[in-house]
Amino acid sequence: MALRPILHFPDPRLRKKALEIKEVDDNIRQLADDMLETMYEAPGIGLAATQINVQKRLVVIDVSEDKSSPLIFINPEIVEQHGEREHEEGCLSVPESYEMVTRADTVCVRALDREGKQFDLEAEELLATCIQHEIDHLDGKLFVDYLSNLKRQRIKKRLEKQLKQKN
Repeated sequence: MALRPILHFPDPRLRKKALEIKEVDDNIRQLADDMLETMYEAPGIGLAATQINVQKRLVVIDVSEDKSSPLIFINPEIVEQHGEREHEEGCLSVPESYEMVTRADTVCVRALDREGKQFDLEAEELLATCIQHEIDHLDGKLFVDYLSNLKRQRIKKRLEKQLKQKN
């Protein structure tokens, strides 16, 4: 396994749409393992391949307290959604920023597992929010896109300033 660098907003590579994975092979399984290691180290509860500059439809999530329940979603798609819920979101690609975002309360997601077998999963609350957030990444969308232009610009300026100070 290997840690991968995480892209930060406003990096334009975060806006690329990920491509469908045609075959689940050892390279995809290795990528998923690397993503889990990167997510846990960050630390976070979800990571999309686009966040590490890999344009493939792959997401890893673990919302358990003890990081013992990793989920891998290959080519995920939301097939049903119900209700509405506001939840505070953060993002590994938008460090130190947390804002309230409204999303579906319950979702049913269809995806392939690490062996290439299709499965459906019904999720609610935090897991549902996380699934929607990560699938957005695969479509080139960030949680800041749900915010007002003013809030988004403030976050962008703060992160650009931090980047300049590092360099």
